[in-house]
Amino acid sequence: MQKPRISLAAVVLIGLWAVIFLEYGLARLGAAEPIPYSEVKAAIAAGRVAEVTLSQATIQGTYRPRQCAGKNGQICGFEAIRVPDETLLPLLEAQKVKVVGARESSFWGGALGLLLPLLALGLLFGPLLRGLGGGLGGRQGGLFGIGQSKAKIYMEKQVDVRFSDVAGVDEAREELTEVIEFLRTPDRFGRLGGKIPKGILLVGPPGTGKTLLARAVAGEASVPFFSMSGSEFVEMFVGVGAARVRDLFAQAKQKAPCIIFIDELDAIGRVRQVGGMAHEEREQTLNQLLVELDGFDARVGVILMAATNRPEVLDPALLRAGRFDRHVLVDRPDRKGRLAILALHARKVPLVDPADLEAIAGMTVGLVGADLANLVNEAALLAVRRNCEKVGRSELEEALERIIAGLEKKNRVLSPAERARVAHHEVGHALVALALPGQQTVQKISIVPRGISALGYTLQLPTEDRFLMTQSELEDRIAVLLGGRVAEQLTYHDTSTGAQDDLVKATDIARAMVRSYGMSPRLGHLSFDRASRRPLLDPTTTPEPAEHSDDTSRQIDAEVRRIVDEQYERATRILESRTAALESAAELLLTRETLSGEELRAVASVVPVPAVPASARARARAAPPS
Repeated sequence: MQKPRISLAAVVLIGLWAVIFLEYGLARLGAAEPIPYSEVKAAIAAGRVAEVTLSQATIQGTYRPRQCAGKNGQICGFEAIRVPDETLLPLLEAQKVKVVGARESSFWGGALGLLLPLLALGLLFGPLLRGLGGGLGGRQGGLFGIGQSKAKIYMEKQVDVRFSDVAGVDEAREELTEVIEFLRTPDRFGRLGGKIPKGILLVGPPGTGKTLLARAVAGEASVPFFSMSGSEFVEMFVGVGAARVRDLFAQAKQKAPCIIFIDELDAIGRVRQVGGMAHEEREQTLNQLLVELDGFDARVGVILMAATNRPEVLDPALLRAGRFDRHVLVDRPDRKGRLAILALHARKVPLVDPADLEAIAGMTVGLVGADLANLVNEAALLAVRRNCEKVGRSELEEALERIIAGLEKKNRVLSPAERARVAHHEVGHALVALALPGQQTVQKISIVPRGISALGYTLQLPTEDRFLMTQSELEDRIAVLLGGRVAEQLTYHDTSTGAQDDLVKATDIARAMVRSYGMSPRLGHLSFDRASRRPLLDPTTTPEPAEHSDDTSRQIDAEVRRIVDEQYERATRILESRTAALESAAELLLTRETLSGEELRAVASVVPVPAVPASARARARAAPPS
């Protein structure tokens, strides 16, 4: 634990304050008895007084030790108001009483006594106040600078990101190349009267590299880069967000040409509400941003870039022409893009065979750049734990399984009955997937628990990038999801809670088929999911709740139930015709805990599979999973 530090100046101030307090205060804090002046003269005349202190207003003194009066002899002093008396001094001399002149307080002594405590408190609590307020009057806000921009400013030499550090977003990079050319040679675009877009909105799922791409634009153009998050504009004080927007644009104009980047634009750019649900501070910040976008001239060289993964909630006024003119989609990478991203992050990672990245790129459909970077890092860490000199395909595949299914939990002990049920459940998924054409390839099935609640998993990996799915493919996916529940029902004539996640996914797919995709013959080619419309495609519309009758809602529910029931019966027919394969594969899975897709296909086609000895099988059944 770090010890608290007190500055030397604070110690000096406290010491001076203590000296003044002792000098001017303790004289009045001693045990003194207020008595009339006549009693003072009587005590002096009786020889009971040892010492007196005379001032213009008072006379103070102490009794001789044997003359102390009061309870327990504690009151040994007195104090009285002094009156003009010429006989007092001769009486004191006659009784040989020691006379001390009172030291009158000066103006500077009183001022120091008042100011030193305030200075000491300010010195002690000043750092705390500066920490809470972000500094007093600095560029980072604080008590006097709270309306100033909190943007992090990176000068042209500090932005070390280039397009060579970005991969998998070739289309977005081409869109932004024009911005770089304008920042380098603005006169080239104005020659024919063209104007560069004032604002560029980067749209895409989380982790696709929107922020990295904006930094790369600034690095390639060699211009200052102002980076700020949308949440940093909004504070608890009214008007702070609008003031920070003004200050941000004012700083940018001074350092033009430059780039302003606002991350998470939806924090301040949401659709403005009406009535009691309105957020006045956020809306005033948005209004100021709209004014600044209208007010500044793009020819001065200030480019505003923003990023969001929720374009559907943005206010249409932000997206109209003249503000955020250009919308750049930073989408999930395809196979070629994933391979480029993997190669980029594996530059400093020694690989057993660089060709393994091509296979991993084909197995990572749907993953974004951040996921792929994490995959390479997890594979490197796994190789270190295994004391390997290089990263091989086994480490890359294990890292992929960690990302998709979660971390292995071999210490989670399941009872033999639960392990057997989980094994039949997972084999049911896999056998239905093998029986249906066009389904994703079964890569692996396991009964080793992973993640938070998965007691087993069936790993299916696509063989190619798909951007559309047909109705039959969606129905096949529902049948595969229900295969685990069907296998339990056929084997144990009972069901368990293990199929909860499968049922949720199957219901969601069926409901989307009916509500969104118009795949119900009873309801026709209609879409009832109005809330899924994206204002980015049509800025004049905003999300609206679904509007249909109660009778239509009942028909939707009936169609969803029909689709799920039909696929449940279909999965039942498939597994009833493969009962022997179900039992054989489940027994082998209980023994080995993990089966590859090739081993499962061999069992399903009644092809001999290398088996472990009977003694090892018996030990595996008797012992819990390790």
